Amino acid sequence: MQSNPDIKAPLWLLAELTYRCPLQCPYCSNPLDFARASEELTTAQWIEVFKQARAMGSVQLGFSGGEPLTRKDLPELIAVARELGFYTNLITSGIGLTAKKLDLFADAGLDHIQISFQASDETLNAALAGSKKAFTQKLEMAKAVKAHGYPMVLNFVLHRHNIDQIDRIIELCIELEADDVELATCQFYGWAQLNREGLLPTRKQIADAEKVVASYREKMAASGNLTNLIFVTPDYYEERPKGCMGGWGAIFMNVTPDGKALPCHSARQLPIEFPSVLEHRLDDIWYNSFGFNRYRGYDWMPEPCRSCDEKEKDFGGCRCQAFMLTGNADNADPVCSKSAHHGKILEAREEANHCQMTIEQLQFRHQRNSELIFKTSV
Repeated sequence: MQSNPDIKAPLWLLAELTYRCPLQCPYCSNPLDFARASEELTTAQWIEVFKQARAMGSVQLGFSGGEPLTRKDLPELIAVARELGFYTNLITSGIGLTAKKLDLFADAGLDHIQISFQASDETLNAALAGSKKAFTQKLEMAKAVKAHGYPMVLNFVLHRHNIDQIDRIIELCIELEADDVELATCQFYGWAQLNREGLLPTRKQIADAEKVVASYREKMAASGNLTNLIFVTPDYYEERPKGCMGGWGAIFMNVTPDGKALPCHSARQLPIEFPSVLEHRLDDIWYNSFGFNRYRGYDWMPEPCRSCDEKEKDFGGCRCQAFMLTGNADNADPVCSKSAHHGKILEAREEANHCQMTIEQLQFRHQRNSELIFKTSV
């Protein structure tokens, strides 16, 4: 149902199978009112989504959440995706993973597993995840994933409470023989945006962490350890925005647990009615829906984006961030120093320098908090 030949098919489909999760991380990117989405797509409905995406030309399929391991049909979904020809990636906290499940996933044809950690030690990991047993479970499963022959991919979400232990985090990754390590500072959406005051690192913390990462990269290169060490800093300390998701509706499609199709993880918060896969075919959504076409290309751009010589690089920045910080998704991303709203970012930087908020003062992601937020928003 392609009506515009200039629009290419989505290469990557992210299936957010569920918002359920045993952990309570205060930086979770799930929507604040996730309790509103009580219904999840069935096995058959997800399989139909996969078939439609593959027919469009999508090649990579990520299983995410919440915690995707809470879905009992995960092995079946992996097997169908593999049969359709997808490269499959499981993004998990590792909680609920077992050696038996790893065997099932391997038999089903899973290509890739990424495990996330909250910290490099049990105490801080427990404080952030809301689970005392999580750290030990993660360690055991990371070793089991490696033993099964999967690439050892570890992810640490960094923020002001754990970034100063980045050297110990890297040492843990080396100990676990990680092949790929992503040290990614919080992206401030969902619960991370709610807790931004207590999570945004200071500029000094970022600079110190960059030095540590550079030092380890040199050591690894000298020793022949070719671990891929990626460090993603927060755009709050940039003067130009990042090219969010490779451009709006360009290469990525996200399907939520209840079937909403989105051009990025956080677009659900925008004042746009995004279509459901239960009511529309995926190709119709991708090529023809208002939501996916709203910010494609450059015609929608106001100044200063429209005349900016960098618009083909950053696509005007993040629409969700523009909406969250300015109340209007059409505005230039406030990260950009050319934006009339750049002062919002400068205020956040200054706030980070003086914040004394402890971990205990953060709002943690769990059902009760979500229900309260949902009730106060309607």
